[in-house]
Amino acid sequence: MSAIRAARIAVAAVLPAELALVVCVAAGARPPGWALALAEAVVLGVLLLEARVLYSLYAASRSRGAGPGEARREAVRAVVPVPVRRLVLHELRACAALGRWALRRPPHGVCTGDHAAPYTGPQTAMMYGLLFVSVIETVALAVLIPWPAVHRVVLVLDVYGVALVLALHAACVTRPHVVRPDGTLRIRYGALFDLTVPPDAVASVRVERRYPEGRLVTLSEDGVLDLIVGSQTTVTVELTRPFAFHRPLGARAEARVIRFHADAPGALVAALRQPTPP
Repeated sequence: MSAIRAARIAVAAVLPAELALVVCVAAGARPPGWALALAEAVVLGVLLLEARVLYSLYAASRSRGAGPGEARREAVRAVVPVPVRRLVLHELRACAALGRWALRRPPHGVCTGDHAAPYTGPQTAMMYGLLFVSVIETVALAVLIPWPAVHRVVLVLDVYGVALVLALHAACVTRPHVVRPDGTLRIRYGALFDLTVPPDAVASVRVERRYPEGRLVTLSEDGVLDLIVGSQTTVTVELTRPFAFHRPLGARAEARVIRFHADAPGALVAALRQPTPP
């Protein structure tokens, strides 16, 4: 366990510095040669430590009878913290959603016979407004910053911010809520939140417009989960039992009632109340 903890601490300490160095180099800034050599030596040492720890965990899992794929997953789960894994997956899925949106591919996870329920209506204007502000900021800083090195670094960060805003919106557009023919409900928010509720867990569902306060995912003390989009929810689902779910960064919790937003809540509720017979 001490080796695993050392690997986690090393990654947490080195990754931010390496990312900052990559941004500087991409922006055209030229650090001294000794600084680059030292940074690469440290990164190489951390990678070797990670490889050693991962291989030892992989070998231990294989000795217990796990398959190669399961052994690799166990090793990664033991070394890489849950929030880091989920953030990396979110970035990858958001980038994939941006490509899907640009190429006009079908929505993710929606099959023939499924009812797809978009939920981006209340936030679309806000997202495009944020995108407009980010572009204006990029242009303004490009004009105002007189130092070439600083200008290039800020430009790279600003362009990344613009791409991230587009990716977040694309993930929400291409990952709608889904009601399957058997009554299974899949509640999503982009690549950040994904919860599948089986038919036997739904006690009742109704259209109910509310304006709760809080963050995107808010859980009250009495087990009411609010998935807030544009400061509102329009669908309330009461469950037959406490239902476990994962927060965006991996924390586990339970909910008795789920409230979320759908642009056409009546159609979603009708599809959920009248599942297609097998």
